[in-house]
Amino acid sequence: MRALLPEPINNVSDEQLLERYNSAQRPFVRFNFVSSIDGSAQADGLSAKLGSKGDQRIFALLRRLADVIVVGAGTVRAEGYEGDLVSAEDREWRTRNGLSAHPALALISAGLHLNPSAEIFIQSPVPVIVFTTVEVTDEQRESYGHGVELIQVSEGEGGCDPKEVVDHLTQRGLGFVHCEGGPHIFGQFMAAGMVDSACLSYSPVVVAGNGMRIAAHARQTFQRFSLNHLFEEESMLFCDYRIGQ
Repeated sequence: MRALLPEPINNVSDEQLLERYNSAQRPFVRFNFVSSIDGSAQADGLSAKLGSKGDQRIFALLRRLADVIVVGAGTVRAEGYEGDLVSAEDREWRTRNGLSAHPALALISAGLHLNPSAEIFIQSPVPVIVFTTVEVTDEQRESYGHGVELIQVSEGEGGCDPKEVVDHLTQRGLGFVHCEGGPHIFGQFMAAGMVDSACLSYSPVVVAGNGMRIAAHARQTFQRFSLNHLFEEESMLFCDYRIGQ
């Protein structure tokens, strides 16, 4: 992998990638997506089919930096989030750099449409936080068990209020927020002005069809980002756009 911007570097190391993708700002909310040339976030209904080894490498490093991984219920059902989300090497790096071995895990499900017996809850190495707009009953809390914390937040435009979600996480010391979608969650956070970084991997393919874009929302939003850095490997581009730069 090589860096193209802000300065050209061949054979970029993991440490160089981590330095470029890191941020001292808190809270810092990042979204990570892969997209085809023609703007689709999916191929055959899955984002993974658009990825590459380079994309997987950066994806793992972004998780390595995060205090918490946030993901929508639809993406959990489509992609699967069972078990460890970071490798043994990532865990060693995190503890060496003053982070918990595993990032926290938070799910967003406005209607609380998550199966309490789903593998994500059974296999997660950390307690799972679930944000919902539903008034949670004691019976529901009991059905999810002690390893799941249900938090009711206000309703925003089309789902859970993004600002309340980020505020809750930041108050717990989880200010570096790494969001992995899906498009509706990204659209809601964009509409609320709660996105600091958009990391996009552009796959050198055209898929056409009816695949989702990376952002979906009933209301059009227009926010300008600046390119913080750009990497390339095997014709795939890896961009980090930052807001307000």
